[in-house]
Amino acid sequence: MAGPVPFRDRTDAGERLAAALHDRGVEADLVLAIPRGGLPLGRAVADALDAPLDVVVAKKLGAPGNPEYAIGAVASDGSVWRNDAAFRSDRVDDAYFERERDRQVDAAREKARRYRDGDTEPDVAGKRVVLVDDGVATGSTVRACLQQLRNGDAEHVVLAIPVGPPDTVEALAEHADDVVCLAEPPRFQGVGQFYERFTQVSDEEAMTYLDDAN
Repeated sequence: MAGPVPFRDRTDAGERLAAALHDRGVEADLVLAIPRGGLPLGRAVADALDAPLDVVVAKKLGAPGNPEYAIGAVASDGSVWRNDAAFRSDRVDDAYFERERDRQVDAAREKARRYRDGDTEPDVAGKRVVLVDDGVATGSTVRACLQQLRNGDAEHVVLAIPVGPPDTVEALAEHADDVVCLAEPPRFQGVGQFYERFTQVSDEEAMTYLDDAN
């Protein structure tokens, strides 16, 4: 991309996202980050908003023979987002979707249990929730996470992300009460291009942010 990279790393992005949320007067009873990459940002946001930090986990449902193409996503509670456009292809049908959903929901539940050391999902009913990730491309897993919060009767949901393509951000705004996105570049190839350092976050590192309360 031309010009300077907006974010040095995930911590920088989280601090800038936290400042934007504070400037907009956003209040939260709970901050939920999408692991793994969302947790460094979620820590900064939770500290700034003086709210507890937890996780919400979703898994992408990949197309047959093309696992990178999302035909949907499923969250750890079973909440599903379905990409209806994918079903216009003869290669995707309901039976395949259901098999992939059942397989990935088990993986999402196991990951959520591992991050919480076996604890149960947080109760979001009646709460103001900020959902944080390190950026979106297609937004498939974010949609499933937002659906989980809706199904859990969250009172108000703010999606907070540093960067995403304008069409995805616009689509996600239909599923959240508010979206705070710091950059919506029209030329978007991937989230990592907008970070100077975008190394993979291990599960072990990501979990440390859940314990790193100020």
